[in-house]
Amino acid sequence: MSNDSTDVIWQKLREESRQKADSEPILASYLHATILNHRRLMDALSFHLASKLANPNLSAMSIREFMNEAFDKSRDVQDAIRRDLEAVIERDPASHGISEPFLHYKGFHALEAYRVSHWLWENDRHALACYMQNRISEVFAVDIHPAARIGQGILIDHATSVVIGETAVVEDDVSMLHAVTLGGTGKTTRDRHPKVRRGVLIGAGAKILGNVNVGEGSKIAAGSVVLTDVPPHTTVAGVPAVVVGRPATEEPSLEMDHRIGEKTLN
Repeated sequence: MSNDSTDVIWQKLREESRQKADSEPILASYLHATILNHRRLMDALSFHLASKLANPNLSAMSIREFMNEAFDKSRDVQDAIRRDLEAVIERDPASHGISEPFLHYKGFHALEAYRVSHWLWENDRHALACYMQNRISEVFAVDIHPAARIGQGILIDHATSVVIGETAVVEDDVSMLHAVTLGGTGKTTRDRHPKVRRGVLIGAGAKILGNVNVGEGSKIAAGSVVLTDVPPHTTVAGVPAVVVGRPATEEPSLEMDHRIGEKTLN
């Protein structure tokens, strides 16, 4: 993402925050502390997340220190955060502007905190990464192992009870709702979690279990249990899930249409 685009996102976030501070003075101190007093998007985000994740064992100042280190040393983390924020704005009809998801959406908060824990894991700081996993789970009710690999432009809508296991892979532009599990099937070791390819839409409460491949542009209906590979550009539903049709678009994650009867297979 270009610097110009980055500036646009930050300036729009500041503009919306100023308007909210003027229209709702009781929130002015909160908005100034969280957004308006900072010089860049990453500074505001580290302050906001650290404030939520801090506890008596680890101060907000200490959390901000390693979060800012991750942001400063990894352009990939910065780009992923901006793309995730854009994904929420573009795909969630409840999102009115940029400030609401930044301030209030715990799916966004959990995902960006995970990105810091993943950076820690990749830099052999496993103890702190696992501590962060635990705090993210306690605060946001989202449990993502820091070793999981998650792409950019991800939407985790509502987010409560989402679980993503250690060897899971989630590629770019995936959308999922609350209570989704990307888990194992028991005590299998090593590579044991799902691989979710680009553009997949996963409905609320869906469970994808084992080292299965969820093909690009596919759709998993709400409440389904997926135990076998899902072909690209198909819709699956049921317990266990079976192919019931095809999504109406190549990337159903962008449309967020959870109906399962758009196209039937011949």
